[in-house]
Amino acid sequence: MVKGHCTWAGFYSRLADKLLTFKDDRRSLTNKLLSLYEGVDMKLPKLDSSSTPADIDPYTVFGLFNKGISDTNRKKIVSAFAETFEIEADQPEDFEGVPTLNNLNATFYAFKGDGRRGEHDIDNLWRTFEAEIKLAAEDSELNRAEFVEAYDATIGQFGLGWKLTMGLYWVRPYAFVSLDSRNRWYLGDMKTAGPVVASAFPKEKGSPLPSGAEYLAICDIVRSQLGSKDCPYQDFPALSNAAFIESERVNEERKAAAKAADKEAEESALGDADVETAHYWLYAPGEGASMWEEFYRRGVMGMGWCDLGDLSGYATKEDMRLKLQEVCGGATTQKNSAHAVWQFVHDVKPGDVVFAKRGRTEILGRGVVAGDYEYDGGESRYPNIRKVKWSHKGSWQTGDMFAMKTLTDMTDYPAFLAKINAFFEDAVVGEEGAVALDYPLYGAEDFLAEVYMDETAYEALANVLRSKKNVILQGAPGVGKTFVAKRLAYSMMGAKDVDRVMMVQFHQSYSYEDFIEGFRPSAAGFELTKGAFYSFCKKAAEDEDNDYFFVIDEINRGNLSKIFGELFMLIENDKRGPKNKLQLLYSRELFYVPSNVYLIGMMNTADRSLAMLDYALRRRFAFVDLRPGFGSDGFAEYRDGLSSPKFNELVSCVARLNAAIADDDSLGEGFCIGHSYFCGLRVEDVTDAALSAIVEFELVPLLREYWFDEPSKVREWADALRRAIK
Repeated sequence: MVKGHCTWAGFYSRLADKLLTFKDDRRSLTNKLLSLYEGVDMKLPKLDSSSTPADIDPYTVFGLFNKGISDTNRKKIVSAFAETFEIEADQPEDFEGVPTLNNLNATFYAFKGDGRRGEHDIDNLWRTFEAEIKLAAEDSELNRAEFVEAYDATIGQFGLGWKLTMGLYWVRPYAFVSLDSRNRWYLGDMKTAGPVVASAFPKEKGSPLPSGAEYLAICDIVRSQLGSKDCPYQDFPALSNAAFIESERVNEERKAAAKAADKEAEESALGDADVETAHYWLYAPGEGASMWEEFYRRGVMGMGWCDLGDLSGYATKEDMRLKLQEVCGGATTQKNSAHAVWQFVHDVKPGDVVFAKRGRTEILGRGVVAGDYEYDGGESRYPNIRKVKWSHKGSWQTGDMFAMKTLTDMTDYPAFLAKINAFFEDAVVGEEGAVALDYPLYGAEDFLAEVYMDETAYEALANVLRSKKNVILQGAPGVGKTFVAKRLAYSMMGAKDVDRVMMVQFHQSYSYEDFIEGFRPSAAGFELTKGAFYSFCKKAAEDEDNDYFFVIDEINRGNLSKIFGELFMLIENDKRGPKNKLQLLYSRELFYVPSNVYLIGMMNTADRSLAMLDYALRRRFAFVDLRPGFGSDGFAEYRDGLSSPKFNELVSCVARLNAAIADDDSLGEGFCIGHSYFCGLRVEDVTDAALSAIVEFELVPLLREYWFDEPSKVREWADALRRAIK
């Protein structure tokens, strides 16, 4: 953006000139605003404690279209201003470089009657407004002095602060720099315009508001550097626009990083952080599947959106969305399209399975992605491609209604995938077109490196699972039952093969129909649907040379007799295999549990709201107690690596608390606090705030639940935990 190419600056300046004529006739101004909004069939925003403001300042008038509203409404209001105030200037084509107000704080004064508006607050704003226009027209010592006097009388008014500099910038964008948070960050914290500007620029946090003289000095310093090597912007609007673009980019990166960190933490908790899994995609090869024959012949999948160019050139999904809005026009957000395009480039991976579709119910083929994203910049209507090994071609009707999107990730819909995959049962592992993934190796050493358990306890746990085939890991909250479960399975398999491990969670509504089989509503009425455990056992029966592990979280929260039904007998270690079949309830099919299936259940011993496990089930499982790992070598190494005396003191206090819990006749060892409350921290994470959050929001509420009838004990130990981190 260069000076003269800012499409809004001329209009804003002419509007300011018109508003100045109402300095001594503000009643007429408010009446014009009411008429203006009525003319565009919109309601005037609430600008005071009454529905109609008795007084108003010029900066608040500008704020009516410089806040969080859509560009469509923004241009609509601007057009009405042009007509109402007879402004002879081109209306803005865009609002690049215009800082906007928070909708909840969109006036430059406090509402009347709340005790925070001074008698002369609005008059002071008008004085500053008039003084800035004079100073912008003629930069003289007298005009500077008048501006400083008016500014200093105004800046301390309630709720104004940095917002005043935004108003100054709107009115005369080439004369006054905005000190909104984006600009303060961009020029001060980031030093983007060079060290001269950064040294004078107020930082975003902890800096006092500048006086009038200090503010003008900042404007002078920034202006003196414009067009230089360090500050390559031609004017304040170009600088402000650059600050907006960069802050949006950084915000997107931070969001993506936070999302990735959350995903990594989630996967780490389940033991899958470094496991690549195949995804399953539903894909439309052109409008109405018009490109299917060509894509099948070429061995590719393609996407359009030619106007976007090379999709790998976009740093964020938001950049793609904004470009789509620009090229497509209209009022739609383009979020779905941007999401599909982004997934095609970044989420689809070689080895993923693609189902080509036509319309909402027809499958045309199946293939496996064989290459990374490529951009064919020729004249093709589908320049964005990936190589695919198409293994099947035909026409299959599903009876289900597909999503209308061009590309849909169906990985998390196992019932749908089971139905689709049934069309292609000949695509077995090892054949061309089948998915073959190399899973990370994982053994006992890896388990012991991650889980705070000694080698003897691990060997005992693995051996009892081998012999009994069914174990329940029980312990107090925070001992790491979920953390242990999948890692135990992986260590016994020797690899993180996610295809051979399945996890479900029982709850009060979980049923036999979810677990084994049952009738479910369908387009044709009701159909027999297979449950999670049935499907898992069938999969294991076809791969007898490998072990399979079925993990049940919160196993004691379900109605176990109802869920397991006739399988009570079949899960016993000596009742496994095809010689021990029972007839299922609905299908009348003869069914057995394969001998290579192992069950790992988890339950909290501290959960007093639940009844004891059904005895018939209890005798079929081995019960393994998991205890807090504070004393393990692994936790000691982790604790030493944090180098935090307060962390050490807190852990020591929890150890003393656990001794008190274990000695309490109403509780016992099964209620001791586990180590996982303190895991996953990095050196930089061990702050007073982080430790206090663990105490206040996790440990103290647990103590209130344990000693609900002994508040004095709760207070005693809550105070002890708080003192540990003081």
